[in-house]
Amino acid sequence: MRVVMFGYQTWGHRTLQALLDSTHEVVLVVTHPKSEHVYEKIWDDSVAELAEKHGVPVLLRNRPDDEELLRALRDAAPDIIVANNWRTWLPPEIFDLPPHGTLNVHDSLLPSYAGFSPLIWALINGEREVGVTAHRMDGELDAGDVVFQRSVPVGPTDTATDLFHRTVDLIGPIVRDSLDRIEAGTAEWVPQDRSRASFFHKRSLEDSRIDWTWPAEDLERLVRAQSDPYPNAFTYHRGERIRIVSAALSEAHYGGTPGRVFIREGDGVVIVAGTEARFGRSKGLLVKRVRTEDGVEHAATDHFRTMGGYLTARP
Repeated sequence: MRVVMFGYQTWGHRTLQALLDSTHEVVLVVTHPKSEHVYEKIWDDSVAELAEKHGVPVLLRNRPDDEELLRALRDAAPDIIVANNWRTWLPPEIFDLPPHGTLNVHDSLLPSYAGFSPLIWALINGEREVGVTAHRMDGELDAGDVVFQRSVPVGPTDTATDLFHRTVDLIGPIVRDSLDRIEAGTAEWVPQDRSRASFFHKRSLEDSRIDWTWPAEDLERLVRAQSDPYPNAFTYHRGERIRIVSAALSEAHYGGTPGRVFIREGDGVVIVAGTEARFGRSKGLLVKRVRTEDGVEHAATDHFRTMGGYLTARP
């Protein structure tokens, strides 16, 4: 089949590579210009460079809303469009243009976690598995009928980086298997159960700010979800911002006020957490390593030389 690809960053790069390695012909690639957004500089393998290396025409667009792009798509005469990590809405005159429509590849187990940063949100929320879904694009974001879906388990110490690598490896097989089924006429399109749908916004630095009223279990997952190279979960100590690089749940239960720098335990320092911490039946967050604003990483036991005082959301 003749394929046009819309995509960006490493997700788009893996999708394009899978298409180039397949029996299908990639006739045009549309991608976004480089961005300075903190999350878009992570996993930023260039789709444009890969396409140019293989002699595939490339168009750079922030939004697909101009006549030149529509003319190029019509001239390319694709049998199908394949999209992955295209960051803006595609209008129906684009996604319905090819005979087979548009296959969108999304890194969640739809209908859950439609939208943005699904792996980070899923990890924060304690999901037991994550995955990748290939579905037919329609007028509602990430809501079309599903043709292929694969999942991977989430382990108790997994970080968002671990889950990224595990799910990005699913893209190639899913793209190839989906296109083979579509070309052969054997694809089975399963409508999504919209009663189970959830939609998440793009993450920004604000979403990494620690709220010490969260239970320690949730904060421990937040720290793992914001592991390097993502912007780390952060808080303020004596007016200075510190990033929490590594943390775990405390062994003992601790009572008091959320955010209190309480006591050393093992190789870390316990911070009181949770709205019900005052009852003394909650675990604390055992902070093990922190990073100060100068970029230097410290053991928490070295950084918090004295106990007492509070970690706060703002200076």
